[in-house]
Amino acid sequence: MPNDRNYQKELECVIEQHQKRGEVHRLLLHSCCAPCSSYVLEYLSNYFQITLFYYNPNIYPEEEYHTRVLEQKRLISEMPTKYPVHFMEGNYEPKKFFDMASGMEDIPEGGVRCFKCYELRLREAALQAKKSGCDYFTTTLSISPMKNARKLNEIGEKLQEELKVSYLNSDFKKKDGYKRSLELSKEYHLYRQNFCGCVYSR
Repeated sequence: MPNDRNYQKELECVIEQHQKRGEVHRLLLHSCCAPCSSYVLEYLSNYFQITLFYYNPNIYPEEEYHTRVLEQKRLISEMPTKYPVHFMEGNYEPKKFFDMASGMEDIPEGGVRCFKCYELRLREAALQAKKSGCDYFTTTLSISPMKNARKLNEIGEKLQEELKVSYLNSDFKKKDGYKRSLELSKEYHLYRQNFCGCVYSR
């Protein structure tokens, strides 16, 4: 069934309503890596107090995981933002990812295994948002042309209903978001990996 929703427009409407009321809400932003988070932080930190949550048990090998963590921390420390951005690192739990992916190892990238991986990470983000008292949660993942924004938002909305914590719809690749992330990655000399992160995408 086709979905013609404009998730970026929905995000802009939420931001506009907050601005009209003079509100600055707390957002837990799940991030997969510094390059993908660069534009999202530049954009959303004008409107939200952000806790950047780094939870990616899919990343392999462990050295790659730690490289990305360090780059994420460096970007936050160097990038100027209107409202402060705080960093929170989740547990590195590769077994949880491999257990989830069991039986789906041969599915091409962009299929059901990826959707399950989205949900694994978004669920943890939603739980942390609820635990931390954040008003919203969302993810940087939709900035990538390789990621399915419709599926990401469907999962986010499902978790919103299940866990009773508000999800911020988004499609950050819109309005040249992905292009801007490339520019910022160059400006901050960010390490850009050439694969999604999991062993199956290498």
